[in-house]
Amino acid sequence: MATVQAVMGNLSASDRRILTAVNTGASTFSFIGSGFIVLCYLLFKELRKFSFKLVFFLALSDMLCSFFSIIGDPSKGFFCYAQGYTTHFFCVASFLWTTTIAFTLHRTVVRHKTDVEDLEPMFHLYVWGTSGVVTVIRSISNDHGHISRIGAWCWAQTGRTGKVVHFITFYAPLWGAILFNAVTYFQVIRMLKNATRMAAGMSERIFQFDSRPDVKVLNRWGYYPLILIGSWFFGTINRIHDFIEPGHKIFWLSLLDVGMAALMGLFNSIAYGLNSSVRRAIYERMDLLPERLRKWFPKSLRSRGQQQESELVSLKIQDQQ
Repeated sequence: MATVQAVMGNLSASDRRILTAVNTGASTFSFIGSGFIVLCYLLFKELRKFSFKLVFFLALSDMLCSFFSIIGDPSKGFFCYAQGYTTHFFCVASFLWTTTIAFTLHRTVVRHKTDVEDLEPMFHLYVWGTSGVVTVIRSISNDHGHISRIGAWCWAQTGRTGKVVHFITFYAPLWGAILFNAVTYFQVIRMLKNATRMAAGMSERIFQFDSRPDVKVLNRWGYYPLILIGSWFFGTINRIHDFIEPGHKIFWLSLLDVGMAALMGLFNSIAYGLNSSVRRAIYERMDLLPERLRKWFPKSLRSRGQQQESELVSLKIQDQQ
């Protein structure tokens, strides 16, 4: 990943092996989690709605980011360059896709617009275009001659100028996306809570019965910005520390840096991907299994799948009413 490539520094060989293992293990979990969401989208036609299509592209970006963060051999120039460019590109694309999801919810719920599907080409231009531009800018400042010195990862920024460019092309847009998501979800949640209070005043009993699933959804949305913060907080601190004291690496900070960043795909797949629509689609396929196999699955999966709608779609319909 983008953050992994600059943490090796003057760490011992043992520390490097530990970081390599942590990166590989965490990235594998993220690859499996995001790959599962991609597979669900491809297999289940009922999931191919615009709201979940954005989640699909988020999961696809996470899956490719995790895959390329695992591979890469500094002894082989081509594969090393490929790892560096692709991990940076798809990691940036991942957090940019979260901004399109936040924008879609805000435009639908707060601004009462119904034209979000028409904006899909603009979303692709924004995400893939921005990711490509920042990747090219970073590659121009990269000193490829230092590849043989960085151990298990490629495309590290060893010079002071390279580190500044790295921060500008990755961490600056990352924290911009975090700020945008936080403000956007705050406005969406506030809007829906106000609507819920109005409904409570009109019918107290209906409010008490119907609002519980929506409250859970609102609470879940509140955690979305925290995923990016949790994944990249330690990486940001590590980059700042490395810029101030380039000759002194802190192992525990590097460990948290590598591990949390590599788990971003898993966090996204759980938060964005495993909604009630996915669970319902899975259970409907499970219903075709013999009874002796179905009894091993929790009963709650069926009730949730039958009673709840997709978080993104159901609240969109509720607001339009």
